[in-house]
Amino acid sequence: MIFKSVFLLPCSRPINHRWRKLVGYCISVTKTPRTARKRIVMPTNHTPPETGPHRFRMGPWISCAPFEKLLHMEIVEAAAGRAILRMPFLVDLAQGAGLMHGGALVGLADTAVVMAIKSIVAPQTHFATVKMQANFRRPVRQGVVTARARVNAVRERWLEGRALVCDQEERTVLAFEATFKIARDTRIRITP
Repeated sequence: MIFKSVFLLPCSRPINHRWRKLVGYCISVTKTPRTARKRIVMPTNHTPPETGPHRFRMGPWISCAPFEKLLHMEIVEAAAGRAILRMPFLVDLAQGAGLMHGGALVGLADTAVVMAIKSIVAPQTHFATVKMQANFRRPVRQGVVTARARVNAVRERWLEGRALVCDQEERTVLAFEATFKIARDTRIRITP
């Protein structure tokens, strides 16, 4: 069965063979043997969430930002250019096949390298990832993943770091390398 079009509309009518309930909306299905096309109609009163710029106060220099908290990352250790972070595989981090999403694994690896860097630079130093490479070795199906990171090289304003992410059986699931650049002017300018 191929669908010609799909329409999402606010739904208050009863469900029957032409309507399917979908998270507060109805999906209208028109059957046709041609190529499938989709059209999504949002309700007119839909207001997008706040998109920034956001202002918030971080805790200590080596602590989790809102993104890391969203992914339930935990900083186990960060000192002398090394860091260890953990993250549980919650259902919110699953991709369509039920495995841990690669973006969550890369986020953990990147954050682990960031914490390793923070352990050797002055507090409030601003730096950012400018290049990364991630090599996925095996899927994660369950448990807690651990990232072990270290700073490999420091050249003027450039830093290079590596991280290995392992599953709870200590098998490597991701090998990660990244390059970071320290900002010339370490003050972040936010325009109103």
